[in-house]
Amino acid sequence: MTAEEMKAEGAPVEGADITPKSDGGVLKVIKTEGTGTESPMIGDKVTVHYTGWLLDGTKFDSSLDRKDKFSFDLGKGEVIKAWDIAVATMKIGEICRITCKPEYAYGSAGSPPKIPPNATLIFEEGGGGEEYTPKIELFEFKGEDLTEDEDGGIIRRIRTKGEGYSKPNEGALVELQLEGRHGDRVFDKRELRFEIGEGENYDLPPGLEQAIQKMEKSEESVVYLKPSYGFGSAGKEKFQIPPNADLQYEVKLKSFEKAKESWEMNTEEKLEQSSIVKERGTQYFKEGKYKQAILQYKKIVSWLEHETGFSEEDDAKAKSLRLAALLNLAMCHLKLKEYSLALENCSKALELDSSNEKGLFRRGEAHLAVNDFELARADFQKVLQLYPSNKAAKVQLLACQQKIREQHEREKKMYANMFQRLADKDSKPEADTLQTSGSCKDDTDMKEDKQNGVEDKSQVDAEA
Repeated sequence: MTAEEMKAEGAPVEGADITPKSDGGVLKVIKTEGTGTESPMIGDKVTVHYTGWLLDGTKFDSSLDRKDKFSFDLGKGEVIKAWDIAVATMKIGEICRITCKPEYAYGSAGSPPKIPPNATLIFEEGGGGEEYTPKIELFEFKGEDLTEDEDGGIIRRIRTKGEGYSKPNEGALVELQLEGRHGDRVFDKRELRFEIGEGENYDLPPGLEQAIQKMEKSEESVVYLKPSYGFGSAGKEKFQIPPNADLQYEVKLKSFEKAKESWEMNTEEKLEQSSIVKERGTQYFKEGKYKQAILQYKKIVSWLEHETGFSEEDDAKAKSLRLAALLNLAMCHLKLKEYSLALENCSKALELDSSNEKGLFRRGEAHLAVNDFELARADFQKVLQLYPSNKAAKVQLLACQQKIREQHEREKKMYANMFQRLADKDSKPEADTLQTSGSCKDDTDMKEDKQNGVEDKSQVDAEA
């Protein structure tokens, strides 16, 4: 039946009511069954082809005409309500027709100039005298990537949308139930309460904590973790998880209490909490849990870095806590071989105390690790100038000097080889350029100049 025929005859619109309220606002007819058992979930990126018609047979939009598939995030309000409802019921390869009432489309406002107010829409291909050929076709869907770099390491698919918009922050107390799977095997199933940032103490992988911080109260989600966000190359003996294993968790966030943000605390609370998390960070450091320690020390910096209005006594306490946090952050990053971050935190610490022994020494270590030997030597020399009894700095200074000598030797050989190649090239006889004796002397002088240049360079390198 065509659109004109449907309008003229007043025929009932076909399709199954798929609205949550069962109010007939969105009717769906499947024309071609899809494959598989899964349908898209809230937050998934879905890709479709479609054609939209008004009831009078007017085509108002078509991705087919543009020869460009259309993608959107399901359930995020990026499209009309009817689409969020209908596409969530589809499977890969499915082709269907949906008819949506105005309240599930563009409402009383319409979408000028193509869609009038209070318009019922049909999404399919054909119309205007043609037999209906269905068209919303689902090509693919994939979960939401929660990683900062969008590397696919943490993928979330929302089974049940949560309440409100608030989400747990760092330090929030969360209550949840979870089920962890490796392949087809369930390795972890429990309910627990813990503070965000403390997950490792409860045998939770870091990627799962990151995902929980994106969830809303009562949300139920499936989280897929790549090894670097799971239990990594070490695996997890307790759960019989091998190295470099992909993991899957089903999580329901039952409730949570957000930790106080910096702006919610007065100066006394900030100092008190900073002392507490400093001790917690130090304990993590002693246990070799450097990433967890970093989270604690970063709290201190964020709470105190821009705080003003301290009394003289409290200002001294705040500076001491900030300095300790920055130095400890630098040490953690050194342990994790994150040298640029170690340098950054050392430099911030030295802004607070330019003669700080640990700050200078750790910055020297970071410079040495990235082969900035001259900068490393300067830092270790400064340490020994201020603290002559620092034996570790003496050892590192000797190491720097050795590295610098080796570097100079490599440079000397490189320049010698380069000049030798140039000299050899200039000395090759050429049949068509016979030289006079004066010209030959010029050639010899040039070679001698180049050789002298090498000797001069060696002299400079040796003196350095």
